[in-house]
Amino acid sequence: MRWTQTLIPTLKETPAEAEIVSHKLLLRAGLIRKLTGGLYTFLPLGLRTLRKVERIVREEMDRAGALELLMPALQPPEIWQKSGRYEAARDVLFKVRDRAKKEWVLGPTHEEVVTSLVAGEISSYRQMPKNFYQIQTKFRDEIRPRFGLMRAKEFIMKDAYSFDATDEGAQASYRKMYDAYARIFQRCGLKAIAVEADTGVMGGKFSHEFMVPAETGENEVVYCDGCGYAANVEKASSAAGKPGPAVEAVDVIERFPTPGVVTIEALTRDPYGVPAERQIKTLVYLADSKPVLVLIRGDDQLNEAKLVGVLGTGNFRPAEEAEIVAALGARPGSLGAVGVTNLPIYADERLTGLSGMTTGANQDGFHVRNVSLARDIQVTHWAELRLVAAGEPCARCGQELKVRRAIEVGHVFKLGTKYSEALQALFLDESGKQQPAVMGCYGIGVTRTLQAVIEQSHDDQGIVWPVSVAPYTVCITPLSVAPGSEVLKLAEKIYDDLITRGVDVILDDRNERPGVKFKDSELVGFPIRVGIGEKSLAKGEVEIKPRAGALQPVKADDAVTKVLELIAAGL
Repeated sequence: MRWTQTLIPTLKETPAEAEIVSHKLLLRAGLIRKLTGGLYTFLPLGLRTLRKVERIVREEMDRAGALELLMPALQPPEIWQKSGRYEAARDVLFKVRDRAKKEWVLGPTHEEVVTSLVAGEISSYRQMPKNFYQIQTKFRDEIRPRFGLMRAKEFIMKDAYSFDATDEGAQASYRKMYDAYARIFQRCGLKAIAVEADTGVMGGKFSHEFMVPAETGENEVVYCDGCGYAANVEKASSAAGKPGPAVEAVDVIERFPTPGVVTIEALTRDPYGVPAERQIKTLVYLADSKPVLVLIRGDDQLNEAKLVGVLGTGNFRPAEEAEIVAALGARPGSLGAVGVTNLPIYADERLTGLSGMTTGANQDGFHVRNVSLARDIQVTHWAELRLVAAGEPCARCGQELKVRRAIEVGHVFKLGTKYSEALQALFLDESGKQQPAVMGCYGIGVTRTLQAVIEQSHDDQGIVWPVSVAPYTVCITPLSVAPGSEVLKLAEKIYDDLITRGVDVILDDRNERPGVKFKDSELVGFPIRVGIGEKSLAKGEVEIKPRAGALQPVKADDAVTKVLELIAAGL
């Protein structure tokens, strides 16, 4: 391709809308353009890179035995109602109506669709295992689209779904996809780590996220250098969260006035002086429209993702003040669970066996002290509900846990039979008994992966593309484009020779100053630049520069060979 025949609208200045470096470079390098919030057009260079990421994904999915298909993006809401996700996922669902006023859902994912397909096509254990995948545009009603392709209303995703006759078979399918994902991200030039993850509204037994460490990432990963433990912050556990030995209650519970004290911090100050770790924080949530109490230690933070798993529903929210007063008779800041018998009480395990605690008295301006969890509060359910913090001891090896930010690029779930039971994806086993298929689902954000590569691979000059996903591998930059000049003739010869050898190459045939051409080449991030000027050509040389390497004078006759050697060596 010749530069003048394509569209590469590079920008000197960064658009005001761009917040993180990868978003800035996507725009400045002319890869994408914004239509409106959360919607982007892929320009020629961006689309070339996107297709290369897709090709890698397809190759590894096919290698793992998955079968490609293409499912409708427009879905009937009835199948979402059957799975129970019509309400659970209502905040992200785009809904439209046709001319007959019938409602439809724009697919954010396809568990319901593929399970309905399998329900009609697979009826025997002999037809399994099967794994179906597609690469398709998805739609999610993001409340705040941001960071370019990272969080958009419309994006491209690879989603796959496995169906097995046994739990053991499902484990094997899960492992194949896990390994395929590791290869995909490695081939894309990403340093991705797999972490234990919460299943969220997807449901299922367990899952792993593939995370790309990046300071601008929206996710947090908890990890241990000692034993290799890694989990996203919603799933992570630590030894600090485990219950300690029970302490026998000695002192009698005592109610005392605390006028104007409505925070944990205020109760730590004089004249009260109650340390946060000796306080019980009482939170009120509505789960399926019914109030529940959640108790955690005063110095801890609630992990809502863990609470979802314990409640067994994604239909929950913090109660509003009027709802809290109706349930407990007091406003936030004076709440407690002592003597409460008419509401479910969910308590964090770190509170187990504690005594001598302080909490709200369920009367505005009053608290109670000397509270024993075993004696004074009727806990309905104990669970790990707190958010792990950096510096806490690893639950596996005891070393200090660390926290870093990261970008989620892939997620694999072992779903079990949640969807197959709801949508009747049943089969006859070896004994002729009807069973639900055991499922797994596996997603890669293709457009997000593209941007993650940039977030991880850039410098002050621009993008540093890995060869595998670069829009063009080589940029030939003649410093003179006068028709018939020796510089242009050599540039065209090298261009033709590289194309003949199957190399993706672009010829910068613009009549621009050398500095402009070099800056654009660095900005876009082509892995190799071949510079040809009159001075170097007078010595029979060209200048070859790997994007992240040093300039190398090379004999003109050896230029093609040198480029091929650099590509083969991975630069």
